[in-house]
Amino acid sequence: MTRKQRRMTIIGGSLAVLALAAALVLNALRDSIVFFSTPTMVAEKHVGPGKRFRLGGLVQPGSLQRGDNLAVTFEVADGNAKLPVAYKGILPDLFREGQGVVAEGALDANGVFKADTVLAKHDETYMPKDVADALKKQGHWKDDYGGKASGGSKPAATTAQGNPQGAVR
Repeated sequence: MTRKQRRMTIIGGSLAVLALAAALVLNALRDSIVFFSTPTMVAEKHVGPGKRFRLGGLVQPGSLQRGDNLAVTFEVADGNAKLPVAYKGILPDLFREGQGVVAEGALDANGVFKADTVLAKHDETYMPKDVADALKKQGHWKDDYGGKASGGSKPAATTAQGNPQGAVR
């Protein structure tokens, strides 16, 4: 082999290794790219116990139950499926039944989502595009959902401590 052929072989091999590494990283991050998963998506993907993810949807009316030592249980639904959620801590001020919520945590062996962070939205008329599309498909869409939120700005979410998400303390 000449020097030029060796150099081209090394460059070609390096590019192949780099392409393989990029493919592996993108494949590993494929499920993490979504901001949150709905209860229907969790059921379809058969998410196993212990795998951390974000769960988003509407808090089912009548499902909120408060227990001892700040323990709270409620159900999150997206119109097709419901998922029970257990959380221990102070809920955001804007948290209430019928409102949108994003919880971060993992499923336990019984199929209950154990949340360690709960986020509530600011404006009751704003909802993520995925949830709005799902409501439209099911026929639950109301024309006044987009009325107040059409000002062009999307309200931020608040953390369980009441701070806007991304705020500097």
